[in-house]
Amino acid sequence: MKIIVTGGAGFIGSAVIRHLIKNTEHSVVCLDKLTYAGNLETLKEVSDSDRYAFEQADICDRNAVETIFKKHQPDAIMHLAAESHVDRSIDGPAEFIQTNLVGTFTLLDVSRNYAKDKPDFRFHHISTDEVYGDLPLDNSLFTEETPYNPSSPYSASKAGSDHLVRAWHRTFGLKTMVTNCSNNYGPYHFPEKLIPLVILNALEGKPLPVYGKGEQVRDWLFVEDHARALVKVCTEGVPGETYNIGGHNEKQNIEVVKTICSILDEVRPRADGKSYAEQITFVADRPGHDLRYAIDASKIQRELGWKPQETFETGMRKTVMWYLDNKWWWEPLYAKYQRKRLGLGK
Repeated sequence: MKIIVTGGAGFIGSAVIRHLIKNTEHSVVCLDKLTYAGNLETLKEVSDSDRYAFEQADICDRNAVETIFKKHQPDAIMHLAAESHVDRSIDGPAEFIQTNLVGTFTLLDVSRNYAKDKPDFRFHHISTDEVYGDLPLDNSLFTEETPYNPSSPYSASKAGSDHLVRAWHRTFGLKTMVTNCSNNYGPYHFPEKLIPLVILNALEGKPLPVYGKGEQVRDWLFVEDHARALVKVCTEGVPGETYNIGGHNEKQNIEVVKTICSILDEVRPRADGKSYAEQITFVADRPGHDLRYAIDASKIQRELGWKPQETFETGMRKTVMWYLDNKWWWEPLYAKYQRKRLGLGK
């Protein structure tokens, strides 16, 4: 297949493209606007493949999208392009509405017209577990039937785009699949997100900011496990279906931070012999911060045979070691995007 990956220079999109080029025979077109979170260096190891092409474009630009479809004649699209940082959505919601809703509509409408001559064309929309809202501190899990209850401008915009995708399947017969994933982590993660920020701040001797008391619970999914799951859904998933993808790794945020500190204490001890955990600083929580997310990923395991290969412990160690070994990638980004805290809702 020839697959367009929107947002292919981002964190999850680049993992998908690296997996497609290195582990399958599919061809890939990376479609990316190259905003602050897009970085072609993430694709350096596969960019010389004859099965890889890059197109810089905004998914809201219909003419550009139509031109790319006409030029490359794709068999499927994996739609990952999105504004995705909750704190940024609190400070500036408009970009999230434009990219996540208008951009998704544009891709759907172009795809619908394109599929008239290519009826087997598949549209895979990649979303988030945040559309489901909050879970109590019990054993309940998000399933594919959980009602939507988004809390932030980011999750509301993703919920809206999910509904558009399903409507285009039901109304127009476009072969769409939706996946909702838990929190990703791993190599090439942009430094403003929790795990890379903690790793890099720790190495720089800076405070390790934790919202509230750090009691928020998230299910953590290693990005390369997620990439395998996404390719499974795109190529083998049933049109009209939704698949939840999780890592089976529920952890409080404070546990995540302390795990990173413990690994760093072992592999890169502080010069003064103290633990990196002494750099932990509790800061005011963000508005509307959901307490708990947890994914039931039994459907994708049962129907498509996918399950995560990494545990939280193995994945986190791989992640920390990657940042220690790849300063060339993160140092310019970390220096450039050190800024005031976002997400205070001012």
